[in-house]
Amino acid sequence: MRIYFPIVIILFFCSNTHAQKVEITHSGPVFNQVPFESCHASTLVDLGNGKIMAAWFGGKNEGSKDVAIWSSVKNGANWSQPVEIANGIKNDTSRLACWNPVLFKAKNGTLFLHYKVGVNPREWWAEYKTSVNNGKSWSEAKKLPDGFLGPIKNKPVQLANGTILYPSSTESRDEKTWNIHIEKSDANGQNWRKIGINCDTFGVIQPSILIYPKEKLQLLCRSRQNVIVESWSVDHGETWSKLKPTQLPNPNSGSDAVTLKDGRQLLVYNPLTAGKNWWEGRSVLKLAISTDGENWKDIYTLENHLKGEYSYPAIIQDQNGNIHISYTAERKKITYMEIRLVRS
Repeated sequence: MRIYFPIVIILFFCSNTHAQKVEITHSGPVFNQVPFESCHASTLVDLGNGKIMAAWFGGKNEGSKDVAIWSSVKNGANWSQPVEIANGIKNDTSRLACWNPVLFKAKNGTLFLHYKVGVNPREWWAEYKTSVNNGKSWSEAKKLPDGFLGPIKNKPVQLANGTILYPSSTESRDEKTWNIHIEKSDANGQNWRKIGINCDTFGVIQPSILIYPKEKLQLLCRSRQNVIVESWSVDHGETWSKLKPTQLPNPNSGSDAVTLKDGRQLLVYNPLTAGKNWWEGRSVLKLAISTDGENWKDIYTLENHLKGEYSYPAIIQDQNGNIHISYTAERKKITYMEIRLVRS
């Protein structure tokens, strides 16, 4: 169990006409001693009553058969000792790697754990578990309907009418084609349907969903084109515009975004361009803010190094308005921050 001593770092920036304060109230690793060598792809969910759950995949290396889904809960200043909550064991002689957990709590109180199982992202399939007691116990693993993958990396959103939208994507077996799409279910996670998106010539995966007034939604996607790519919907996500590039550079690395209660948008992303090797460009991680989804301003640097990997962030806002961020640090740790944005 790790104990955090709250720290407050206050940064000032301007957004439109309002001066802002960014307060970092907690910062540090989710865990120190664990039985796995490597970890990646964290996810966060607000359990209420000040509790935050994190999950990630951990094992010898990404794709190793022993890779399972692990979880820890922050209660006050403390993170619980990580526990395994899902794995790829199929029988006594068959085990496959787990990938990319996504935690999501529906409005009816059901906690969902979505994740993938398989030898690689081209051939994996989607499984999920549910909990009715905030993750103290979980159901048996179930597969999503054939042809559906659920949320690939980032959290779903639940609309006012109860519909749940899942940001999803596929990678072709020959590794040449990446496409995003939306999957949709009812409020209970049933009756799934797929919604296509015109990806134009972009290679894109791992979208995030942002919410705006008047039924407007935005997707922000990882791409192979050294830029974050976007699509918009004006009808509750039933149809989407053809993809186009934003002004945000990105080295083919995962990002995550969240719509705040006050309507502003936050994005955590790597702002560099890709290097020769896949991990190059992931050594800097920033937090940006926008009021319209078109104009973004960097407001804080979470990591700034000449080399190394600080990537695959998750970001949520809790019931009290506090913002929580987690991300991979050198494939050895999951780093966590709690921040507040305060208008002055």
